[in-house]
Amino acid sequence: MIALFKALQILIVLSVLVIVHELGHFAFAKLFRIRVDKFYLFFDAGGFALFRFKPRKSDTEYGIGWLPLGGYCKIAGMIDESMDTGHLKHEPQPWEFRSKPAWQRLLVMAGGVLFNFIFAIILYAGILAGWGESYIGNDGNSIYVNELAYDMGFRTGDRILAFDDYVPENFGMLQADLARRSVGKATVLRDGDTLDIYIDRNMIGEVLNSPGMFQLAVPFVIDTVPPSSVNSGRGLAHGDRIVAIAGRPVEFVQDSRQLLMDHAGSEVPVSVVKGNDTVLTAMQVDTTGRLGVLTQIPGIKTHRYSVLSAIPAGFRMAFNTIGGYIMDLKLVFTPSTEAYKSVGSFIAMGQIFPSYWDWYALLSITALFSIMLGVMNLLPIPALDGGHIVFTLYEMLTRRKPGDKFLIGAQIVGFILLFGLIILAFGNDIGRLMR
Repeated sequence: MIALFKALQILIVLSVLVIVHELGHFAFAKLFRIRVDKFYLFFDAGGFALFRFKPRKSDTEYGIGWLPLGGYCKIAGMIDESMDTGHLKHEPQPWEFRSKPAWQRLLVMAGGVLFNFIFAIILYAGILAGWGESYIGNDGNSIYVNELAYDMGFRTGDRILAFDDYVPENFGMLQADLARRSVGKATVLRDGDTLDIYIDRNMIGEVLNSPGMFQLAVPFVIDTVPPSSVNSGRGLAHGDRIVAIAGRPVEFVQDSRQLLMDHAGSEVPVSVVKGNDTVLTAMQVDTTGRLGVLTQIPGIKTHRYSVLSAIPAGFRMAFNTIGGYIMDLKLVFTPSTEAYKSVGSFIAMGQIFPSYWDWYALLSITALFSIMLGVMNLLPIPALDGGHIVFTLYEMLTRRKPGDKFLIGAQIVGFILLFGLIILAFGNDIGRLMR
């Protein structure tokens, strides 16, 4: 049931984004009086469609195809993914794409990407106005490392001060920053001393495929004890700090997990610091290996925005996301990083969506995917908008228009590349499921 619910969310989000993208092409085509023959959500492969209609006095047929792999806007006089070359048998008409100046054709091609970015900005502005922005700050917080981070030279309790000349602000982005920026040197604070850790860039591929490299090292400081807790009424108070369990030192919450599992369903002696005193008390461990207390999360930063202030903040968030995704693509196309192994398909997308309806999560994911769709379409692959944009820019610079046969051949090459990318994505997902 959860899988079906996630699949429904994917279908809704991708459908909205396809409509927004194609609407960008449609809007600029209409602006320059170019005829649009079809505007479809999904593909009507073989001429079959779930729904179609054509308004009176309109040249455009609107519909929903049966093959849910995107959508398209068929612009008259253009060599596109439909591979329809019937218009080449006739002289160019004034309402055709090929008859328009290069700068107009460029805007028509860039319209989809532009609308995706504008849509993401609107979504981010709405999210910031409605929920604000919350994240765990990096300043003053310590890392809890996994095996890979340990092998690279990091230690639990380190505070990361800088990656090369970049000072990280968001703790949750530390691992992404390390990979995206191809960091050569990390400066950390350890036991009161500042030291440099030199990063082997050949390990970036492992960084991309090792989740949880830098967890937040959470001190075991109690925030609240719920009334339903197995340790309710045992004298625990806000600010108390657990420093030992069953005689074993505990500095961070993560240090306690295995200890508590070993004593699941029983009482254990626990050392608790209350103010300036350390007291020994007995606490109950429930059957899941937990004490039933809520701990304080250090360094949470929250920014609230008015509707007006959310607009420039939405621009900032969108452009930061675009920059981050471009860095990710750079890693994917750098074979030595093995980042191509992290490329995923709809299966990987499904893991991002929540298993229940959450407007904040859904809007955030939609904004992210809108940017991903926009950036991907800017790749200079002939079957994508980026390929058409490159050919049009070439024409504007050289005043020589690529030939129709060349454009048809380029589309075929582009399709081959895209199918290769799809096979890679599904292959990676299947490999991960098998593992």
